[in-house]
Amino acid sequence: MIRAMWIDTHCHLDAPEFDPDRDAVAARAAAAGVTMMVLPAVEVSNFETVRGLAHRLGGAYALGIHPLRTGTAADADIEHLAQALHTHRDDPRLVAVGEIGLDHFVTEAELDRERQRRFYLAQLRLARDAGLPVILHVRRSADPLLQGLRGIEVSGGIAHAFNASQVQAQAFVDLGFRLGFGGAMTHERALQIRRLAASVPDTAPVLETDAPDIPPQWLYRSAAERAGGGGHRRNEPAQLPRIAQTLAALRGWTPERTAEQTRSNALAALPRLAALLV
Repeated sequence: MIRAMWIDTHCHLDAPEFDPDRDAVAARAAAAGVTMMVLPAVEVSNFETVRGLAHRLGGAYALGIHPLRTGTAADADIEHLAQALHTHRDDPRLVAVGEIGLDHFVTEAELDRERQRRFYLAQLRLARDAGLPVILHVRRSADPLLQGLRGIEVSGGIAHAFNASQVQAQAFVDLGFRLGFGGAMTHERALQIRRLAASVPDTAPVLETDAPDIPPQWLYRSAAERAGGGGHRRNEPAQLPRIAQTLAALRGWTPERTAEQTRSNALAALPRLAALLV
């Protein structure tokens, strides 16, 4: 695989799983050729954390309230987000509003969907007003997400960890979105994701790890290892070039083509990245 060409468009390097060795994780990513990591916030309390990490490690960040945090978020957090976007509007490392969206995998009893929707639409409006793309959480929620995007026009972005129908994929593409593919794509039983990764337009796929989550197939432990505890090892951005090999195989691309195309797609989705890669 060629080096110095990969962009991890979605990783949570601020997660506590990285507390013991965060700098070593970043160093391994750089050694693997991951030249840029995008760190999305998930709640008001980690806005400054992801911003600080992006500046210290030469990455980029997004600010937003994750749908799974809407149950504990205060209504006033939308205003906190608005203020943060205003305060940091000239920060070149602020590249998107995110991670925002809807999660319909969790039940209505677990998390109020109407509250999720209100936070989602409010954050779309903030992104529109700030002229920023969005990074979307899409879990069994493609159609209501698309409905929101058709009503509130934003400047594209990324549908993260994409797993929906071909028709829904094309609908996101038609609205100017790129589609995030990562570790789930490496699992042979993930047939729908692999079909999408192979068939969406060339300009659609971007690469991501969602580290420390969504580990690729090779990070899952053997049965003997699982007996000792834990189903998989921690995912990290250094895995991205190997994940890219799966995308290359599914699409019939060379490693060079995969690096070049996914980088181009990431820059189209998050235009502020271009100035950071000069």
